[in-house]
Amino acid sequence: MSAPYFYEPLITNHSNTYTLSEDTSKHCVQVLRMQEGDPLEITNGMGEIFEAVITLAHKKNTTVNITAHKTQSPLEQKIVLGISLLKNAVRLEWLFEKATEMGIHTIVPLICERTIHERFKMDRMQNILQSAMIQSKQVWLPNLPAPTALKSFIEQHKAKQQFIAHCEPGHKESIKAIEPGSDCIVLIGPEGDFTPSEIELAIKNNYQAIHLGNTRLRTETAGIFALSVLKKF
Repeated sequence: MSAPYFYEPLITNHSNTYTLSEDTSKHCVQVLRMQEGDPLEITNGMGEIFEAVITLAHKKNTTVNITAHKTQSPLEQKIVLGISLLKNAVRLEWLFEKATEMGIHTIVPLICERTIHERFKMDRMQNILQSAMIQSKQVWLPNLPAPTALKSFIEQHKAKQQFIAHCEPGHKESIKAIEPGSDCIVLIGPEGDFTPSEIELAIKNNYQAIHLGNTRLRTETAGIFALSVLKKF
């Protein structure tokens, strides 16, 4: 049975001992009933993983001794998913969780012309990413910038491959024809799709229009479908 896995963003390899955060300490001691001598693993979400043993089990400040340290290289393929905010935040939370489990590099919440949404709760979304990273035993936490206007995003972000998925008429490449492997950006619009002017802006900035099949997908479904096809395994 593998040791319990935790996220501690402040842990470094400069010390042999470390005091867990209050939330992690509480989970160790009160939820998992861990005691002195029990092993655990910790990541800082920046490519490092630490093997440790509890030396003081306390619900607020559990102390551990670091026994081993490893560094994992960054992801070979960096996929940036630019996806519209949704009115139903629960559906967006599901997307953030699943994309993290699949190894997304960056998720950028977009504000498009047809975007309808409530307040974006950054702290909650960060917690979802952290929990999904821990659940899938990864060591790189995805980047999550603040919600960004689509125009600003297109002007500021570039990649070897750039795609915009939409349902408007016109020539579009099937996503199945794309060879996965290169760093890429993929844009997914809101429930009402991108506007023609937004699509035109993207194409003028070297985005390739793509379609995701014959059925009309929800925004969060389209995001996961695109990621599953473009992701190199």
